Amino acid sequence: MPFTRSHARLPATLEIEVLDEFGEPRRQAIAAERALTLYLNRREIVTLMTLGDDPEALVVGYLRNQGLLTSGDDLVAVHVDWEVEAAAVVTRHLPEDLEERLGHRTVTTGCGQGTVFGRLLDAVPRRPLAETPLRQSTLYALLENLGDHNQTYRSAGAVHGCALCHQAQVLDFVEDVGRHNAVDTLAGRQWLAEADSGQADIFYTTGRLTSEMVLKVAQMGIGVLVSRSGVTQKGVELASRFGVMLIARAKGRHFQAIHAGERLVLDAIPTRRPGDRAAGTGG
Repeated sequence: MPFTRSHARLPATLEIEVLDEFGEPRRQAIAAERALTLYLNRREIVTLMTLGDDPEALVVGYLRNQGLLTSGDDLVAVHVDWEVEAAAVVTRHLPEDLEERLGHRTVTTGCGQGTVFGRLLDAVPRRPLAETPLRQSTLYALLENLGDHNQTYRSAGAVHGCALCHQAQVLDFVEDVGRHNAVDTLAGRQWLAEADSGQADIFYTTGRLTSEMVLKVAQMGIGVLVSRSGVTQKGVELASRFGVMLIARAKGRHFQAIHAGERLVLDAIPTRRPGDRAAGTGG
């Protein structure tokens, strides 16, 4: 049976009327937020809150990252019907321990309370992660390039963005109301071959570097995770276990590298300016 899918994309933003600080009405773009209930072989799995920009990739990536779908070749159909706010995924196989997985859930710190099924926090990547080197100059170039890819955030705010990158090149960029939705959509696009992301070696997110983010990126086979935000304890622990280099608080010329070792090449050390923190100080 050939694979079939809907293409039920909806606009990521809509306009409402607001009253500004001058008491004047004006039109303002806001981020969409839509409920989408996911069914796997007629079994209700979860309800996701999403922009609705690429719902098929989102649900496929969600199932992939939760370990409920182990191969893109198992996909038979992915259909989204916004009239009933439902996504139906049909596969050839289901995990033998599906009921056990669904009965054990961890609510993560992701925006919108992401959920990790089963015991994925104890899992390991299927293959060893490449110890991708990263030059400081490449990181700076990547951060500049990412500035061209956050259209929804610039027009409406209220979203997170994630990107698959090859060194300083942005291969694919997704925005959604939660960072876990954005990373799941990218994972789904990889399996649906919607983007040339096979050479991705760096993952970028605007959100915190939590256990959930580290786990999903490791499952995608990527060994460098970059964020403009901070890290959590469990995120650092899992990054050490899986061999993921974390680059946190990456803004402008500033960053904090964790588990870098010899992989980070400091070839563009900026000039220290008055007011910059000295080495060894907090903040």
